Amino acid sequence: MDRFEAMQVFCKVVEVGSFAGAADRLGMSTSAVSRLLAQLENLLDARLLNRTTRRISLTESGQAYYQRCLQLLADLAETEEMVSTNTANPRGTLRLTAPLSFGASHLAPALGEFARLHPTLKFDVMLSDRIVDLVEEGMDLAIRIGAIGNLNLVARRISSARQLLCASPDYLVRRGTPVTPEELAGHDCLSYSYAADSNTWNFRNTAGIENRIKVTGPVLANNGTVLAELAAAGLGITFAPDFIAKPLIDDGRLQTLLPDWEPEPLPICAVYPSRRHLSAKVRSFVDFLGNWFSRNSHTIPA
Repeated sequence: MDRFEAMQVFCKVVEVGSFAGAADRLGMSTSAVSRLLAQLENLLDARLLNRTTRRISLTESGQAYYQRCLQLLADLAETEEMVSTNTANPRGTLRLTAPLSFGASHLAPALGEFARLHPTLKFDVMLSDRIVDLVEEGMDLAIRIGAIGNLNLVARRISSARQLLCASPDYLVRRGTPVTPEELAGHDCLSYSYAADSNTWNFRNTAGIENRIKVTGPVLANNGTVLAELAAAGLGITFAPDFIAKPLIDDGRLQTLLPDWEPEPLPICAVYPSRRHLSAKVRSFVDFLGNWFSRNSHTIPA
């Protein structure tokens, strides 16, 4: 058995989701793919895949082996290219995840420019506001706003975002305009469910004094755009990143509150698993993002 070929076949089966599909992509017979996988499992003395008549799935051992195989194959491909061309070019598929609102409005233009520079590179993009386990879900990197999650991850800051406290003019006419953070306890507050403590809002004034306020309200949601739109509809007060709130403020649908109390800006980071050898595609994209957001800082409201 060619162990390198078996690793390639195994990764293709996982990527495609079937033996027949992998065989078709690799120009092999389904029986040859099945035989190689069986030989690989025998060599490792471990089951890598759970097989049913309808689907296949990775076992716990298979998941760990798959991640190592992906990295080893990527390292080998990059090494071969460095030797043959004396440069490391991005290649393969870049799998990344980002928050929904930021990904659609600000990451997409950067990704479009990067893709034009690297036409042979493919992209698998998942927009989600939840904290995705990069290793578990086979992602190369994530864009995170605020907390990066797992401390074993490497984070590079590419930009930042202000948090703005805002409400609609209609709501403020009906309920009054708070002039201190403490007054928020008597208001309907719309909170972000993925925050570390969604019911506590943190403020800092111009003198550096911090204030933590417990809030309550009718809506808890896992998407900042939804919260901002609900606030614009008069449902309550919300904390929103500037890249979400600014268009609504410019349209007069929201107005900012407590200008002397504002948290520190949220870091926007490119985050990836800690690896000794970072693939060319991840390194190139992270470098590109840092430069792109520096050149296009006007795209994120200040």
